[in-house]
Amino acid sequence: MTGPDSLKDLLQRARAEVRKVIIGQEAVIDHALIAISTGHHALIEGVPGVAKTLLVRTLARVLGCEYNRIQFTPDLMPADITGTTIYDMQKSEFTLVKGPIFTTFLLADEINRAPAKTQSALLQAMQERRVTIDRDTHQLSQNFTVFATQNPVEYEGTYPLPEAQKDRFMLKIAMGVPERAEELELATRMLGQDSPEETLAKGAVQPAISEADLIELRHGLEAVTIREELVAYVVDVVRATRTSDRVLVGAGPRATQALLLASRAAAALAGRDFVTPDDVRSLCEPILGHRIVLRPEYELEGVTVPEVIAKMLEQVAVPR
Repeated sequence: MTGPDSLKDLLQRARAEVRKVIIGQEAVIDHALIAISTGHHALIEGVPGVAKTLLVRTLARVLGCEYNRIQFTPDLMPADITGTTIYDMQKSEFTLVKGPIFTTFLLADEINRAPAKTQSALLQAMQERRVTIDRDTHQLSQNFTVFATQNPVEYEGTYPLPEAQKDRFMLKIAMGVPERAEELELATRMLGQDSPEETLAKGAVQPAISEADLIELRHGLEAVTIREELVAYVVDVVRATRTSDRVLVGAGPRATQALLLASRAAAALAGRDFVTPDDVRSLCEPILGHRIVLRPEYELEGVTVPEVIAKMLEQVAVPR
């Protein structure tokens, strides 16, 4: 079985390749690798122009697997994602025309630009890695992964994701604007021949993880130890989201599973074979934040989800 050092080396190689294109955004890159290494999906949120799409395209190159992109628009239909059957007059039979969802790594770009009916076309694929078209079920790759980008919901022309859809994403990665030094580096690179887009186009980014590596990586994470007290801590943290008087809808059991798996991956990324309370606490906001719905009266008062999560973490005893 793969040891912690091998896991770390594999993830570090992937991180180094992504850094050739993405300037800064260290936490963003780590969270993306955590989602990929655990076989889950991720939602990337940020204002236009912060390289959300570029990040996902770079990750697809690093994975070296089949890749498709869907640009979500208000007129996009579910069949445009899953595919449909058409009648072949020459053969006198119906033929399946597969949609872009039949791939290994899928970029759902600006997913909240499409209405809920179209967004829901991804639900079965994300949960079961299968697609049903005209009553026939088709199997997707066991490494099928969705990375969706979205603009903040307050932007004009966006549709908030349904709760069931958001719960399918392991974590939400908040991608902010770069720091001054990072933006200065970006501006300098844009004036030369090594802009991030050109770096990716020229093939400077090499595949660092194969599909076989992904399977081995996920099995290797099982060797990362989580003490019973930490498992109980994760359960208590997630359950606290359901009892807070500020929360209308708390996180479900899928959030507990996600927090445990992500904590293991974070430990492996740090080169450890054990999980610490800091691993859990650092991932609470990206994993729980998009699953929590605040009560309207508290939203009107300006209370934010990160504040609620921070308050809950203070109330749950940290294991020694």
